[in-house]
Amino acid sequence: MMPRLKLPEYPERIREKQNGKQEIFDPVRKKFVRLTPEEWVRQHFINFLVNHHGYPASLLHVEATLTYNHLTKRSDIVIYGREGKPLMAVECKAPSVEITQKAFDQLAMYNFTLKVSYLVLTNGIQHYICRMDPEKGSYIFLEEFPAYNELHEQFHD
Repeated sequence: MMPRLKLPEYPERIREKQNGKQEIFDPVRKKFVRLTPEEWVRQHFINFLVNHHGYPASLLHVEATLTYNHLTKRSDIVIYGREGKPLMAVECKAPSVEITQKAFDQLAMYNFTLKVSYLVLTNGIQHYICRMDPEKGSYIFLEEFPAYNELHEQFHD
């Protein structure tokens, strides 16, 4: 049984394999994936993005591979603009994982490669979103999660 999250519920598709392991359907990757606490958060956050904030599922990339310092890493969710430029990176943690400075540092490290303007960190209970302030070289934490159209318009006026 997975924990309740501070994200909208949705009719997730879960199946049990012969070995007793559960899988959840990922609408972005269009396949069932192993159900872990982190995946539970990721799938709920995808639902939140697509069904509550208008993010096109076709512009989400789940477990995007990126290289930093000759190391291959995976970013949980990267959201792209309609022109193919990455706009936002989302790092999902299991609900039991405390959101710490180390987690922010991991996400910031990914951003050296991605160069997005928005970073999101969530464990399904706590959610942090920040926007890069290029003039100051710092991040501004936001109170509200932007709809996709708001995010997209900022870069295409």
